Amino acid sequence: MEIDAGLRLRTSGAREPGRIFLCGRLLMKSSSAIQLDETEIPPAVEAPAPAPPDANPPQEAEAAAEGIEAVAPDEEEEVERPVRVVPAKAEKFAEGDYVVYPTHGVGKVERIAAEEIAGHKLDLIHITFEENRMTLRVPVAKARSAGLRKLATRKLFDDALAVLKGRARIKRTMWSRRAQEYEAKINSGDPIAIAEVVRDLHRNAGQPDQSFSERQIYEAAMDRLSSELAALDRTDKQTASVKLNDFLKTV
Repeated sequence: MEIDAGLRLRTSGAREPGRIFLCGRLLMKSSSAIQLDETEIPPAVEAPAPAPPDANPPQEAEAAAEGIEAVAPDEEEEVERPVRVVPAKAEKFAEGDYVVYPTHGVGKVERIAAEEIAGHKLDLIHITFEENRMTLRVPVAKARSAGLRKLATRKLFDDALAVLKGRARIKRTMWSRRAQEYEAKINSGDPIAIAEVVRDLHRNAGQPDQSFSERQIYEAAMDRLSSELAALDRTDKQTASVKLNDFLKTV
């Protein structure tokens, strides 16, 4: 499978005169005046008085029992990271380089070549992802804005490992919202943000098991970290995964 990143072709079509569209839906074809149907508006219902705050919310009590620090959204000390991390400056890539694409993880630059796309000549970076058997083509001019970067430095990855030693910080929000935030961190390509997901969802012996969705997100984050660690150590992902799991046992 081959995917083009940053390449879009726009087509435009004329709409028939006299038609009125709202959010893509045809409302009327006549050019006469618009007549709105009068519908009865139900009377306003007075909202019930808010219940007094619980001195010990169940979610907070559950988190305390698990040894996890529950954090209110407005009390979150960590700065929310962007969905996509853009390198501070443009990086130069060469054939054979291992790189990280935010939504696909670690890949290898197969070649950089000029190709003609829709009548335009572009320099494209061909990135292969062996595990997914996929090739991604990224224009050189769009590489930085797309978040394409080289592997993390050893120091940056050590900082990510240090995050794993921290205490889990769980926001007192619904799981669906937290799951979206975790997925955004994973797709950011930032090893520190990904490490935060692993830290928050990791369970040691004696702690309640993860739910099915928590396990899925946890494994996705571990897979990203293992792939980058394997590329840094010049080893395979399975060995890197064992190394990370052994490290988590010491936390």
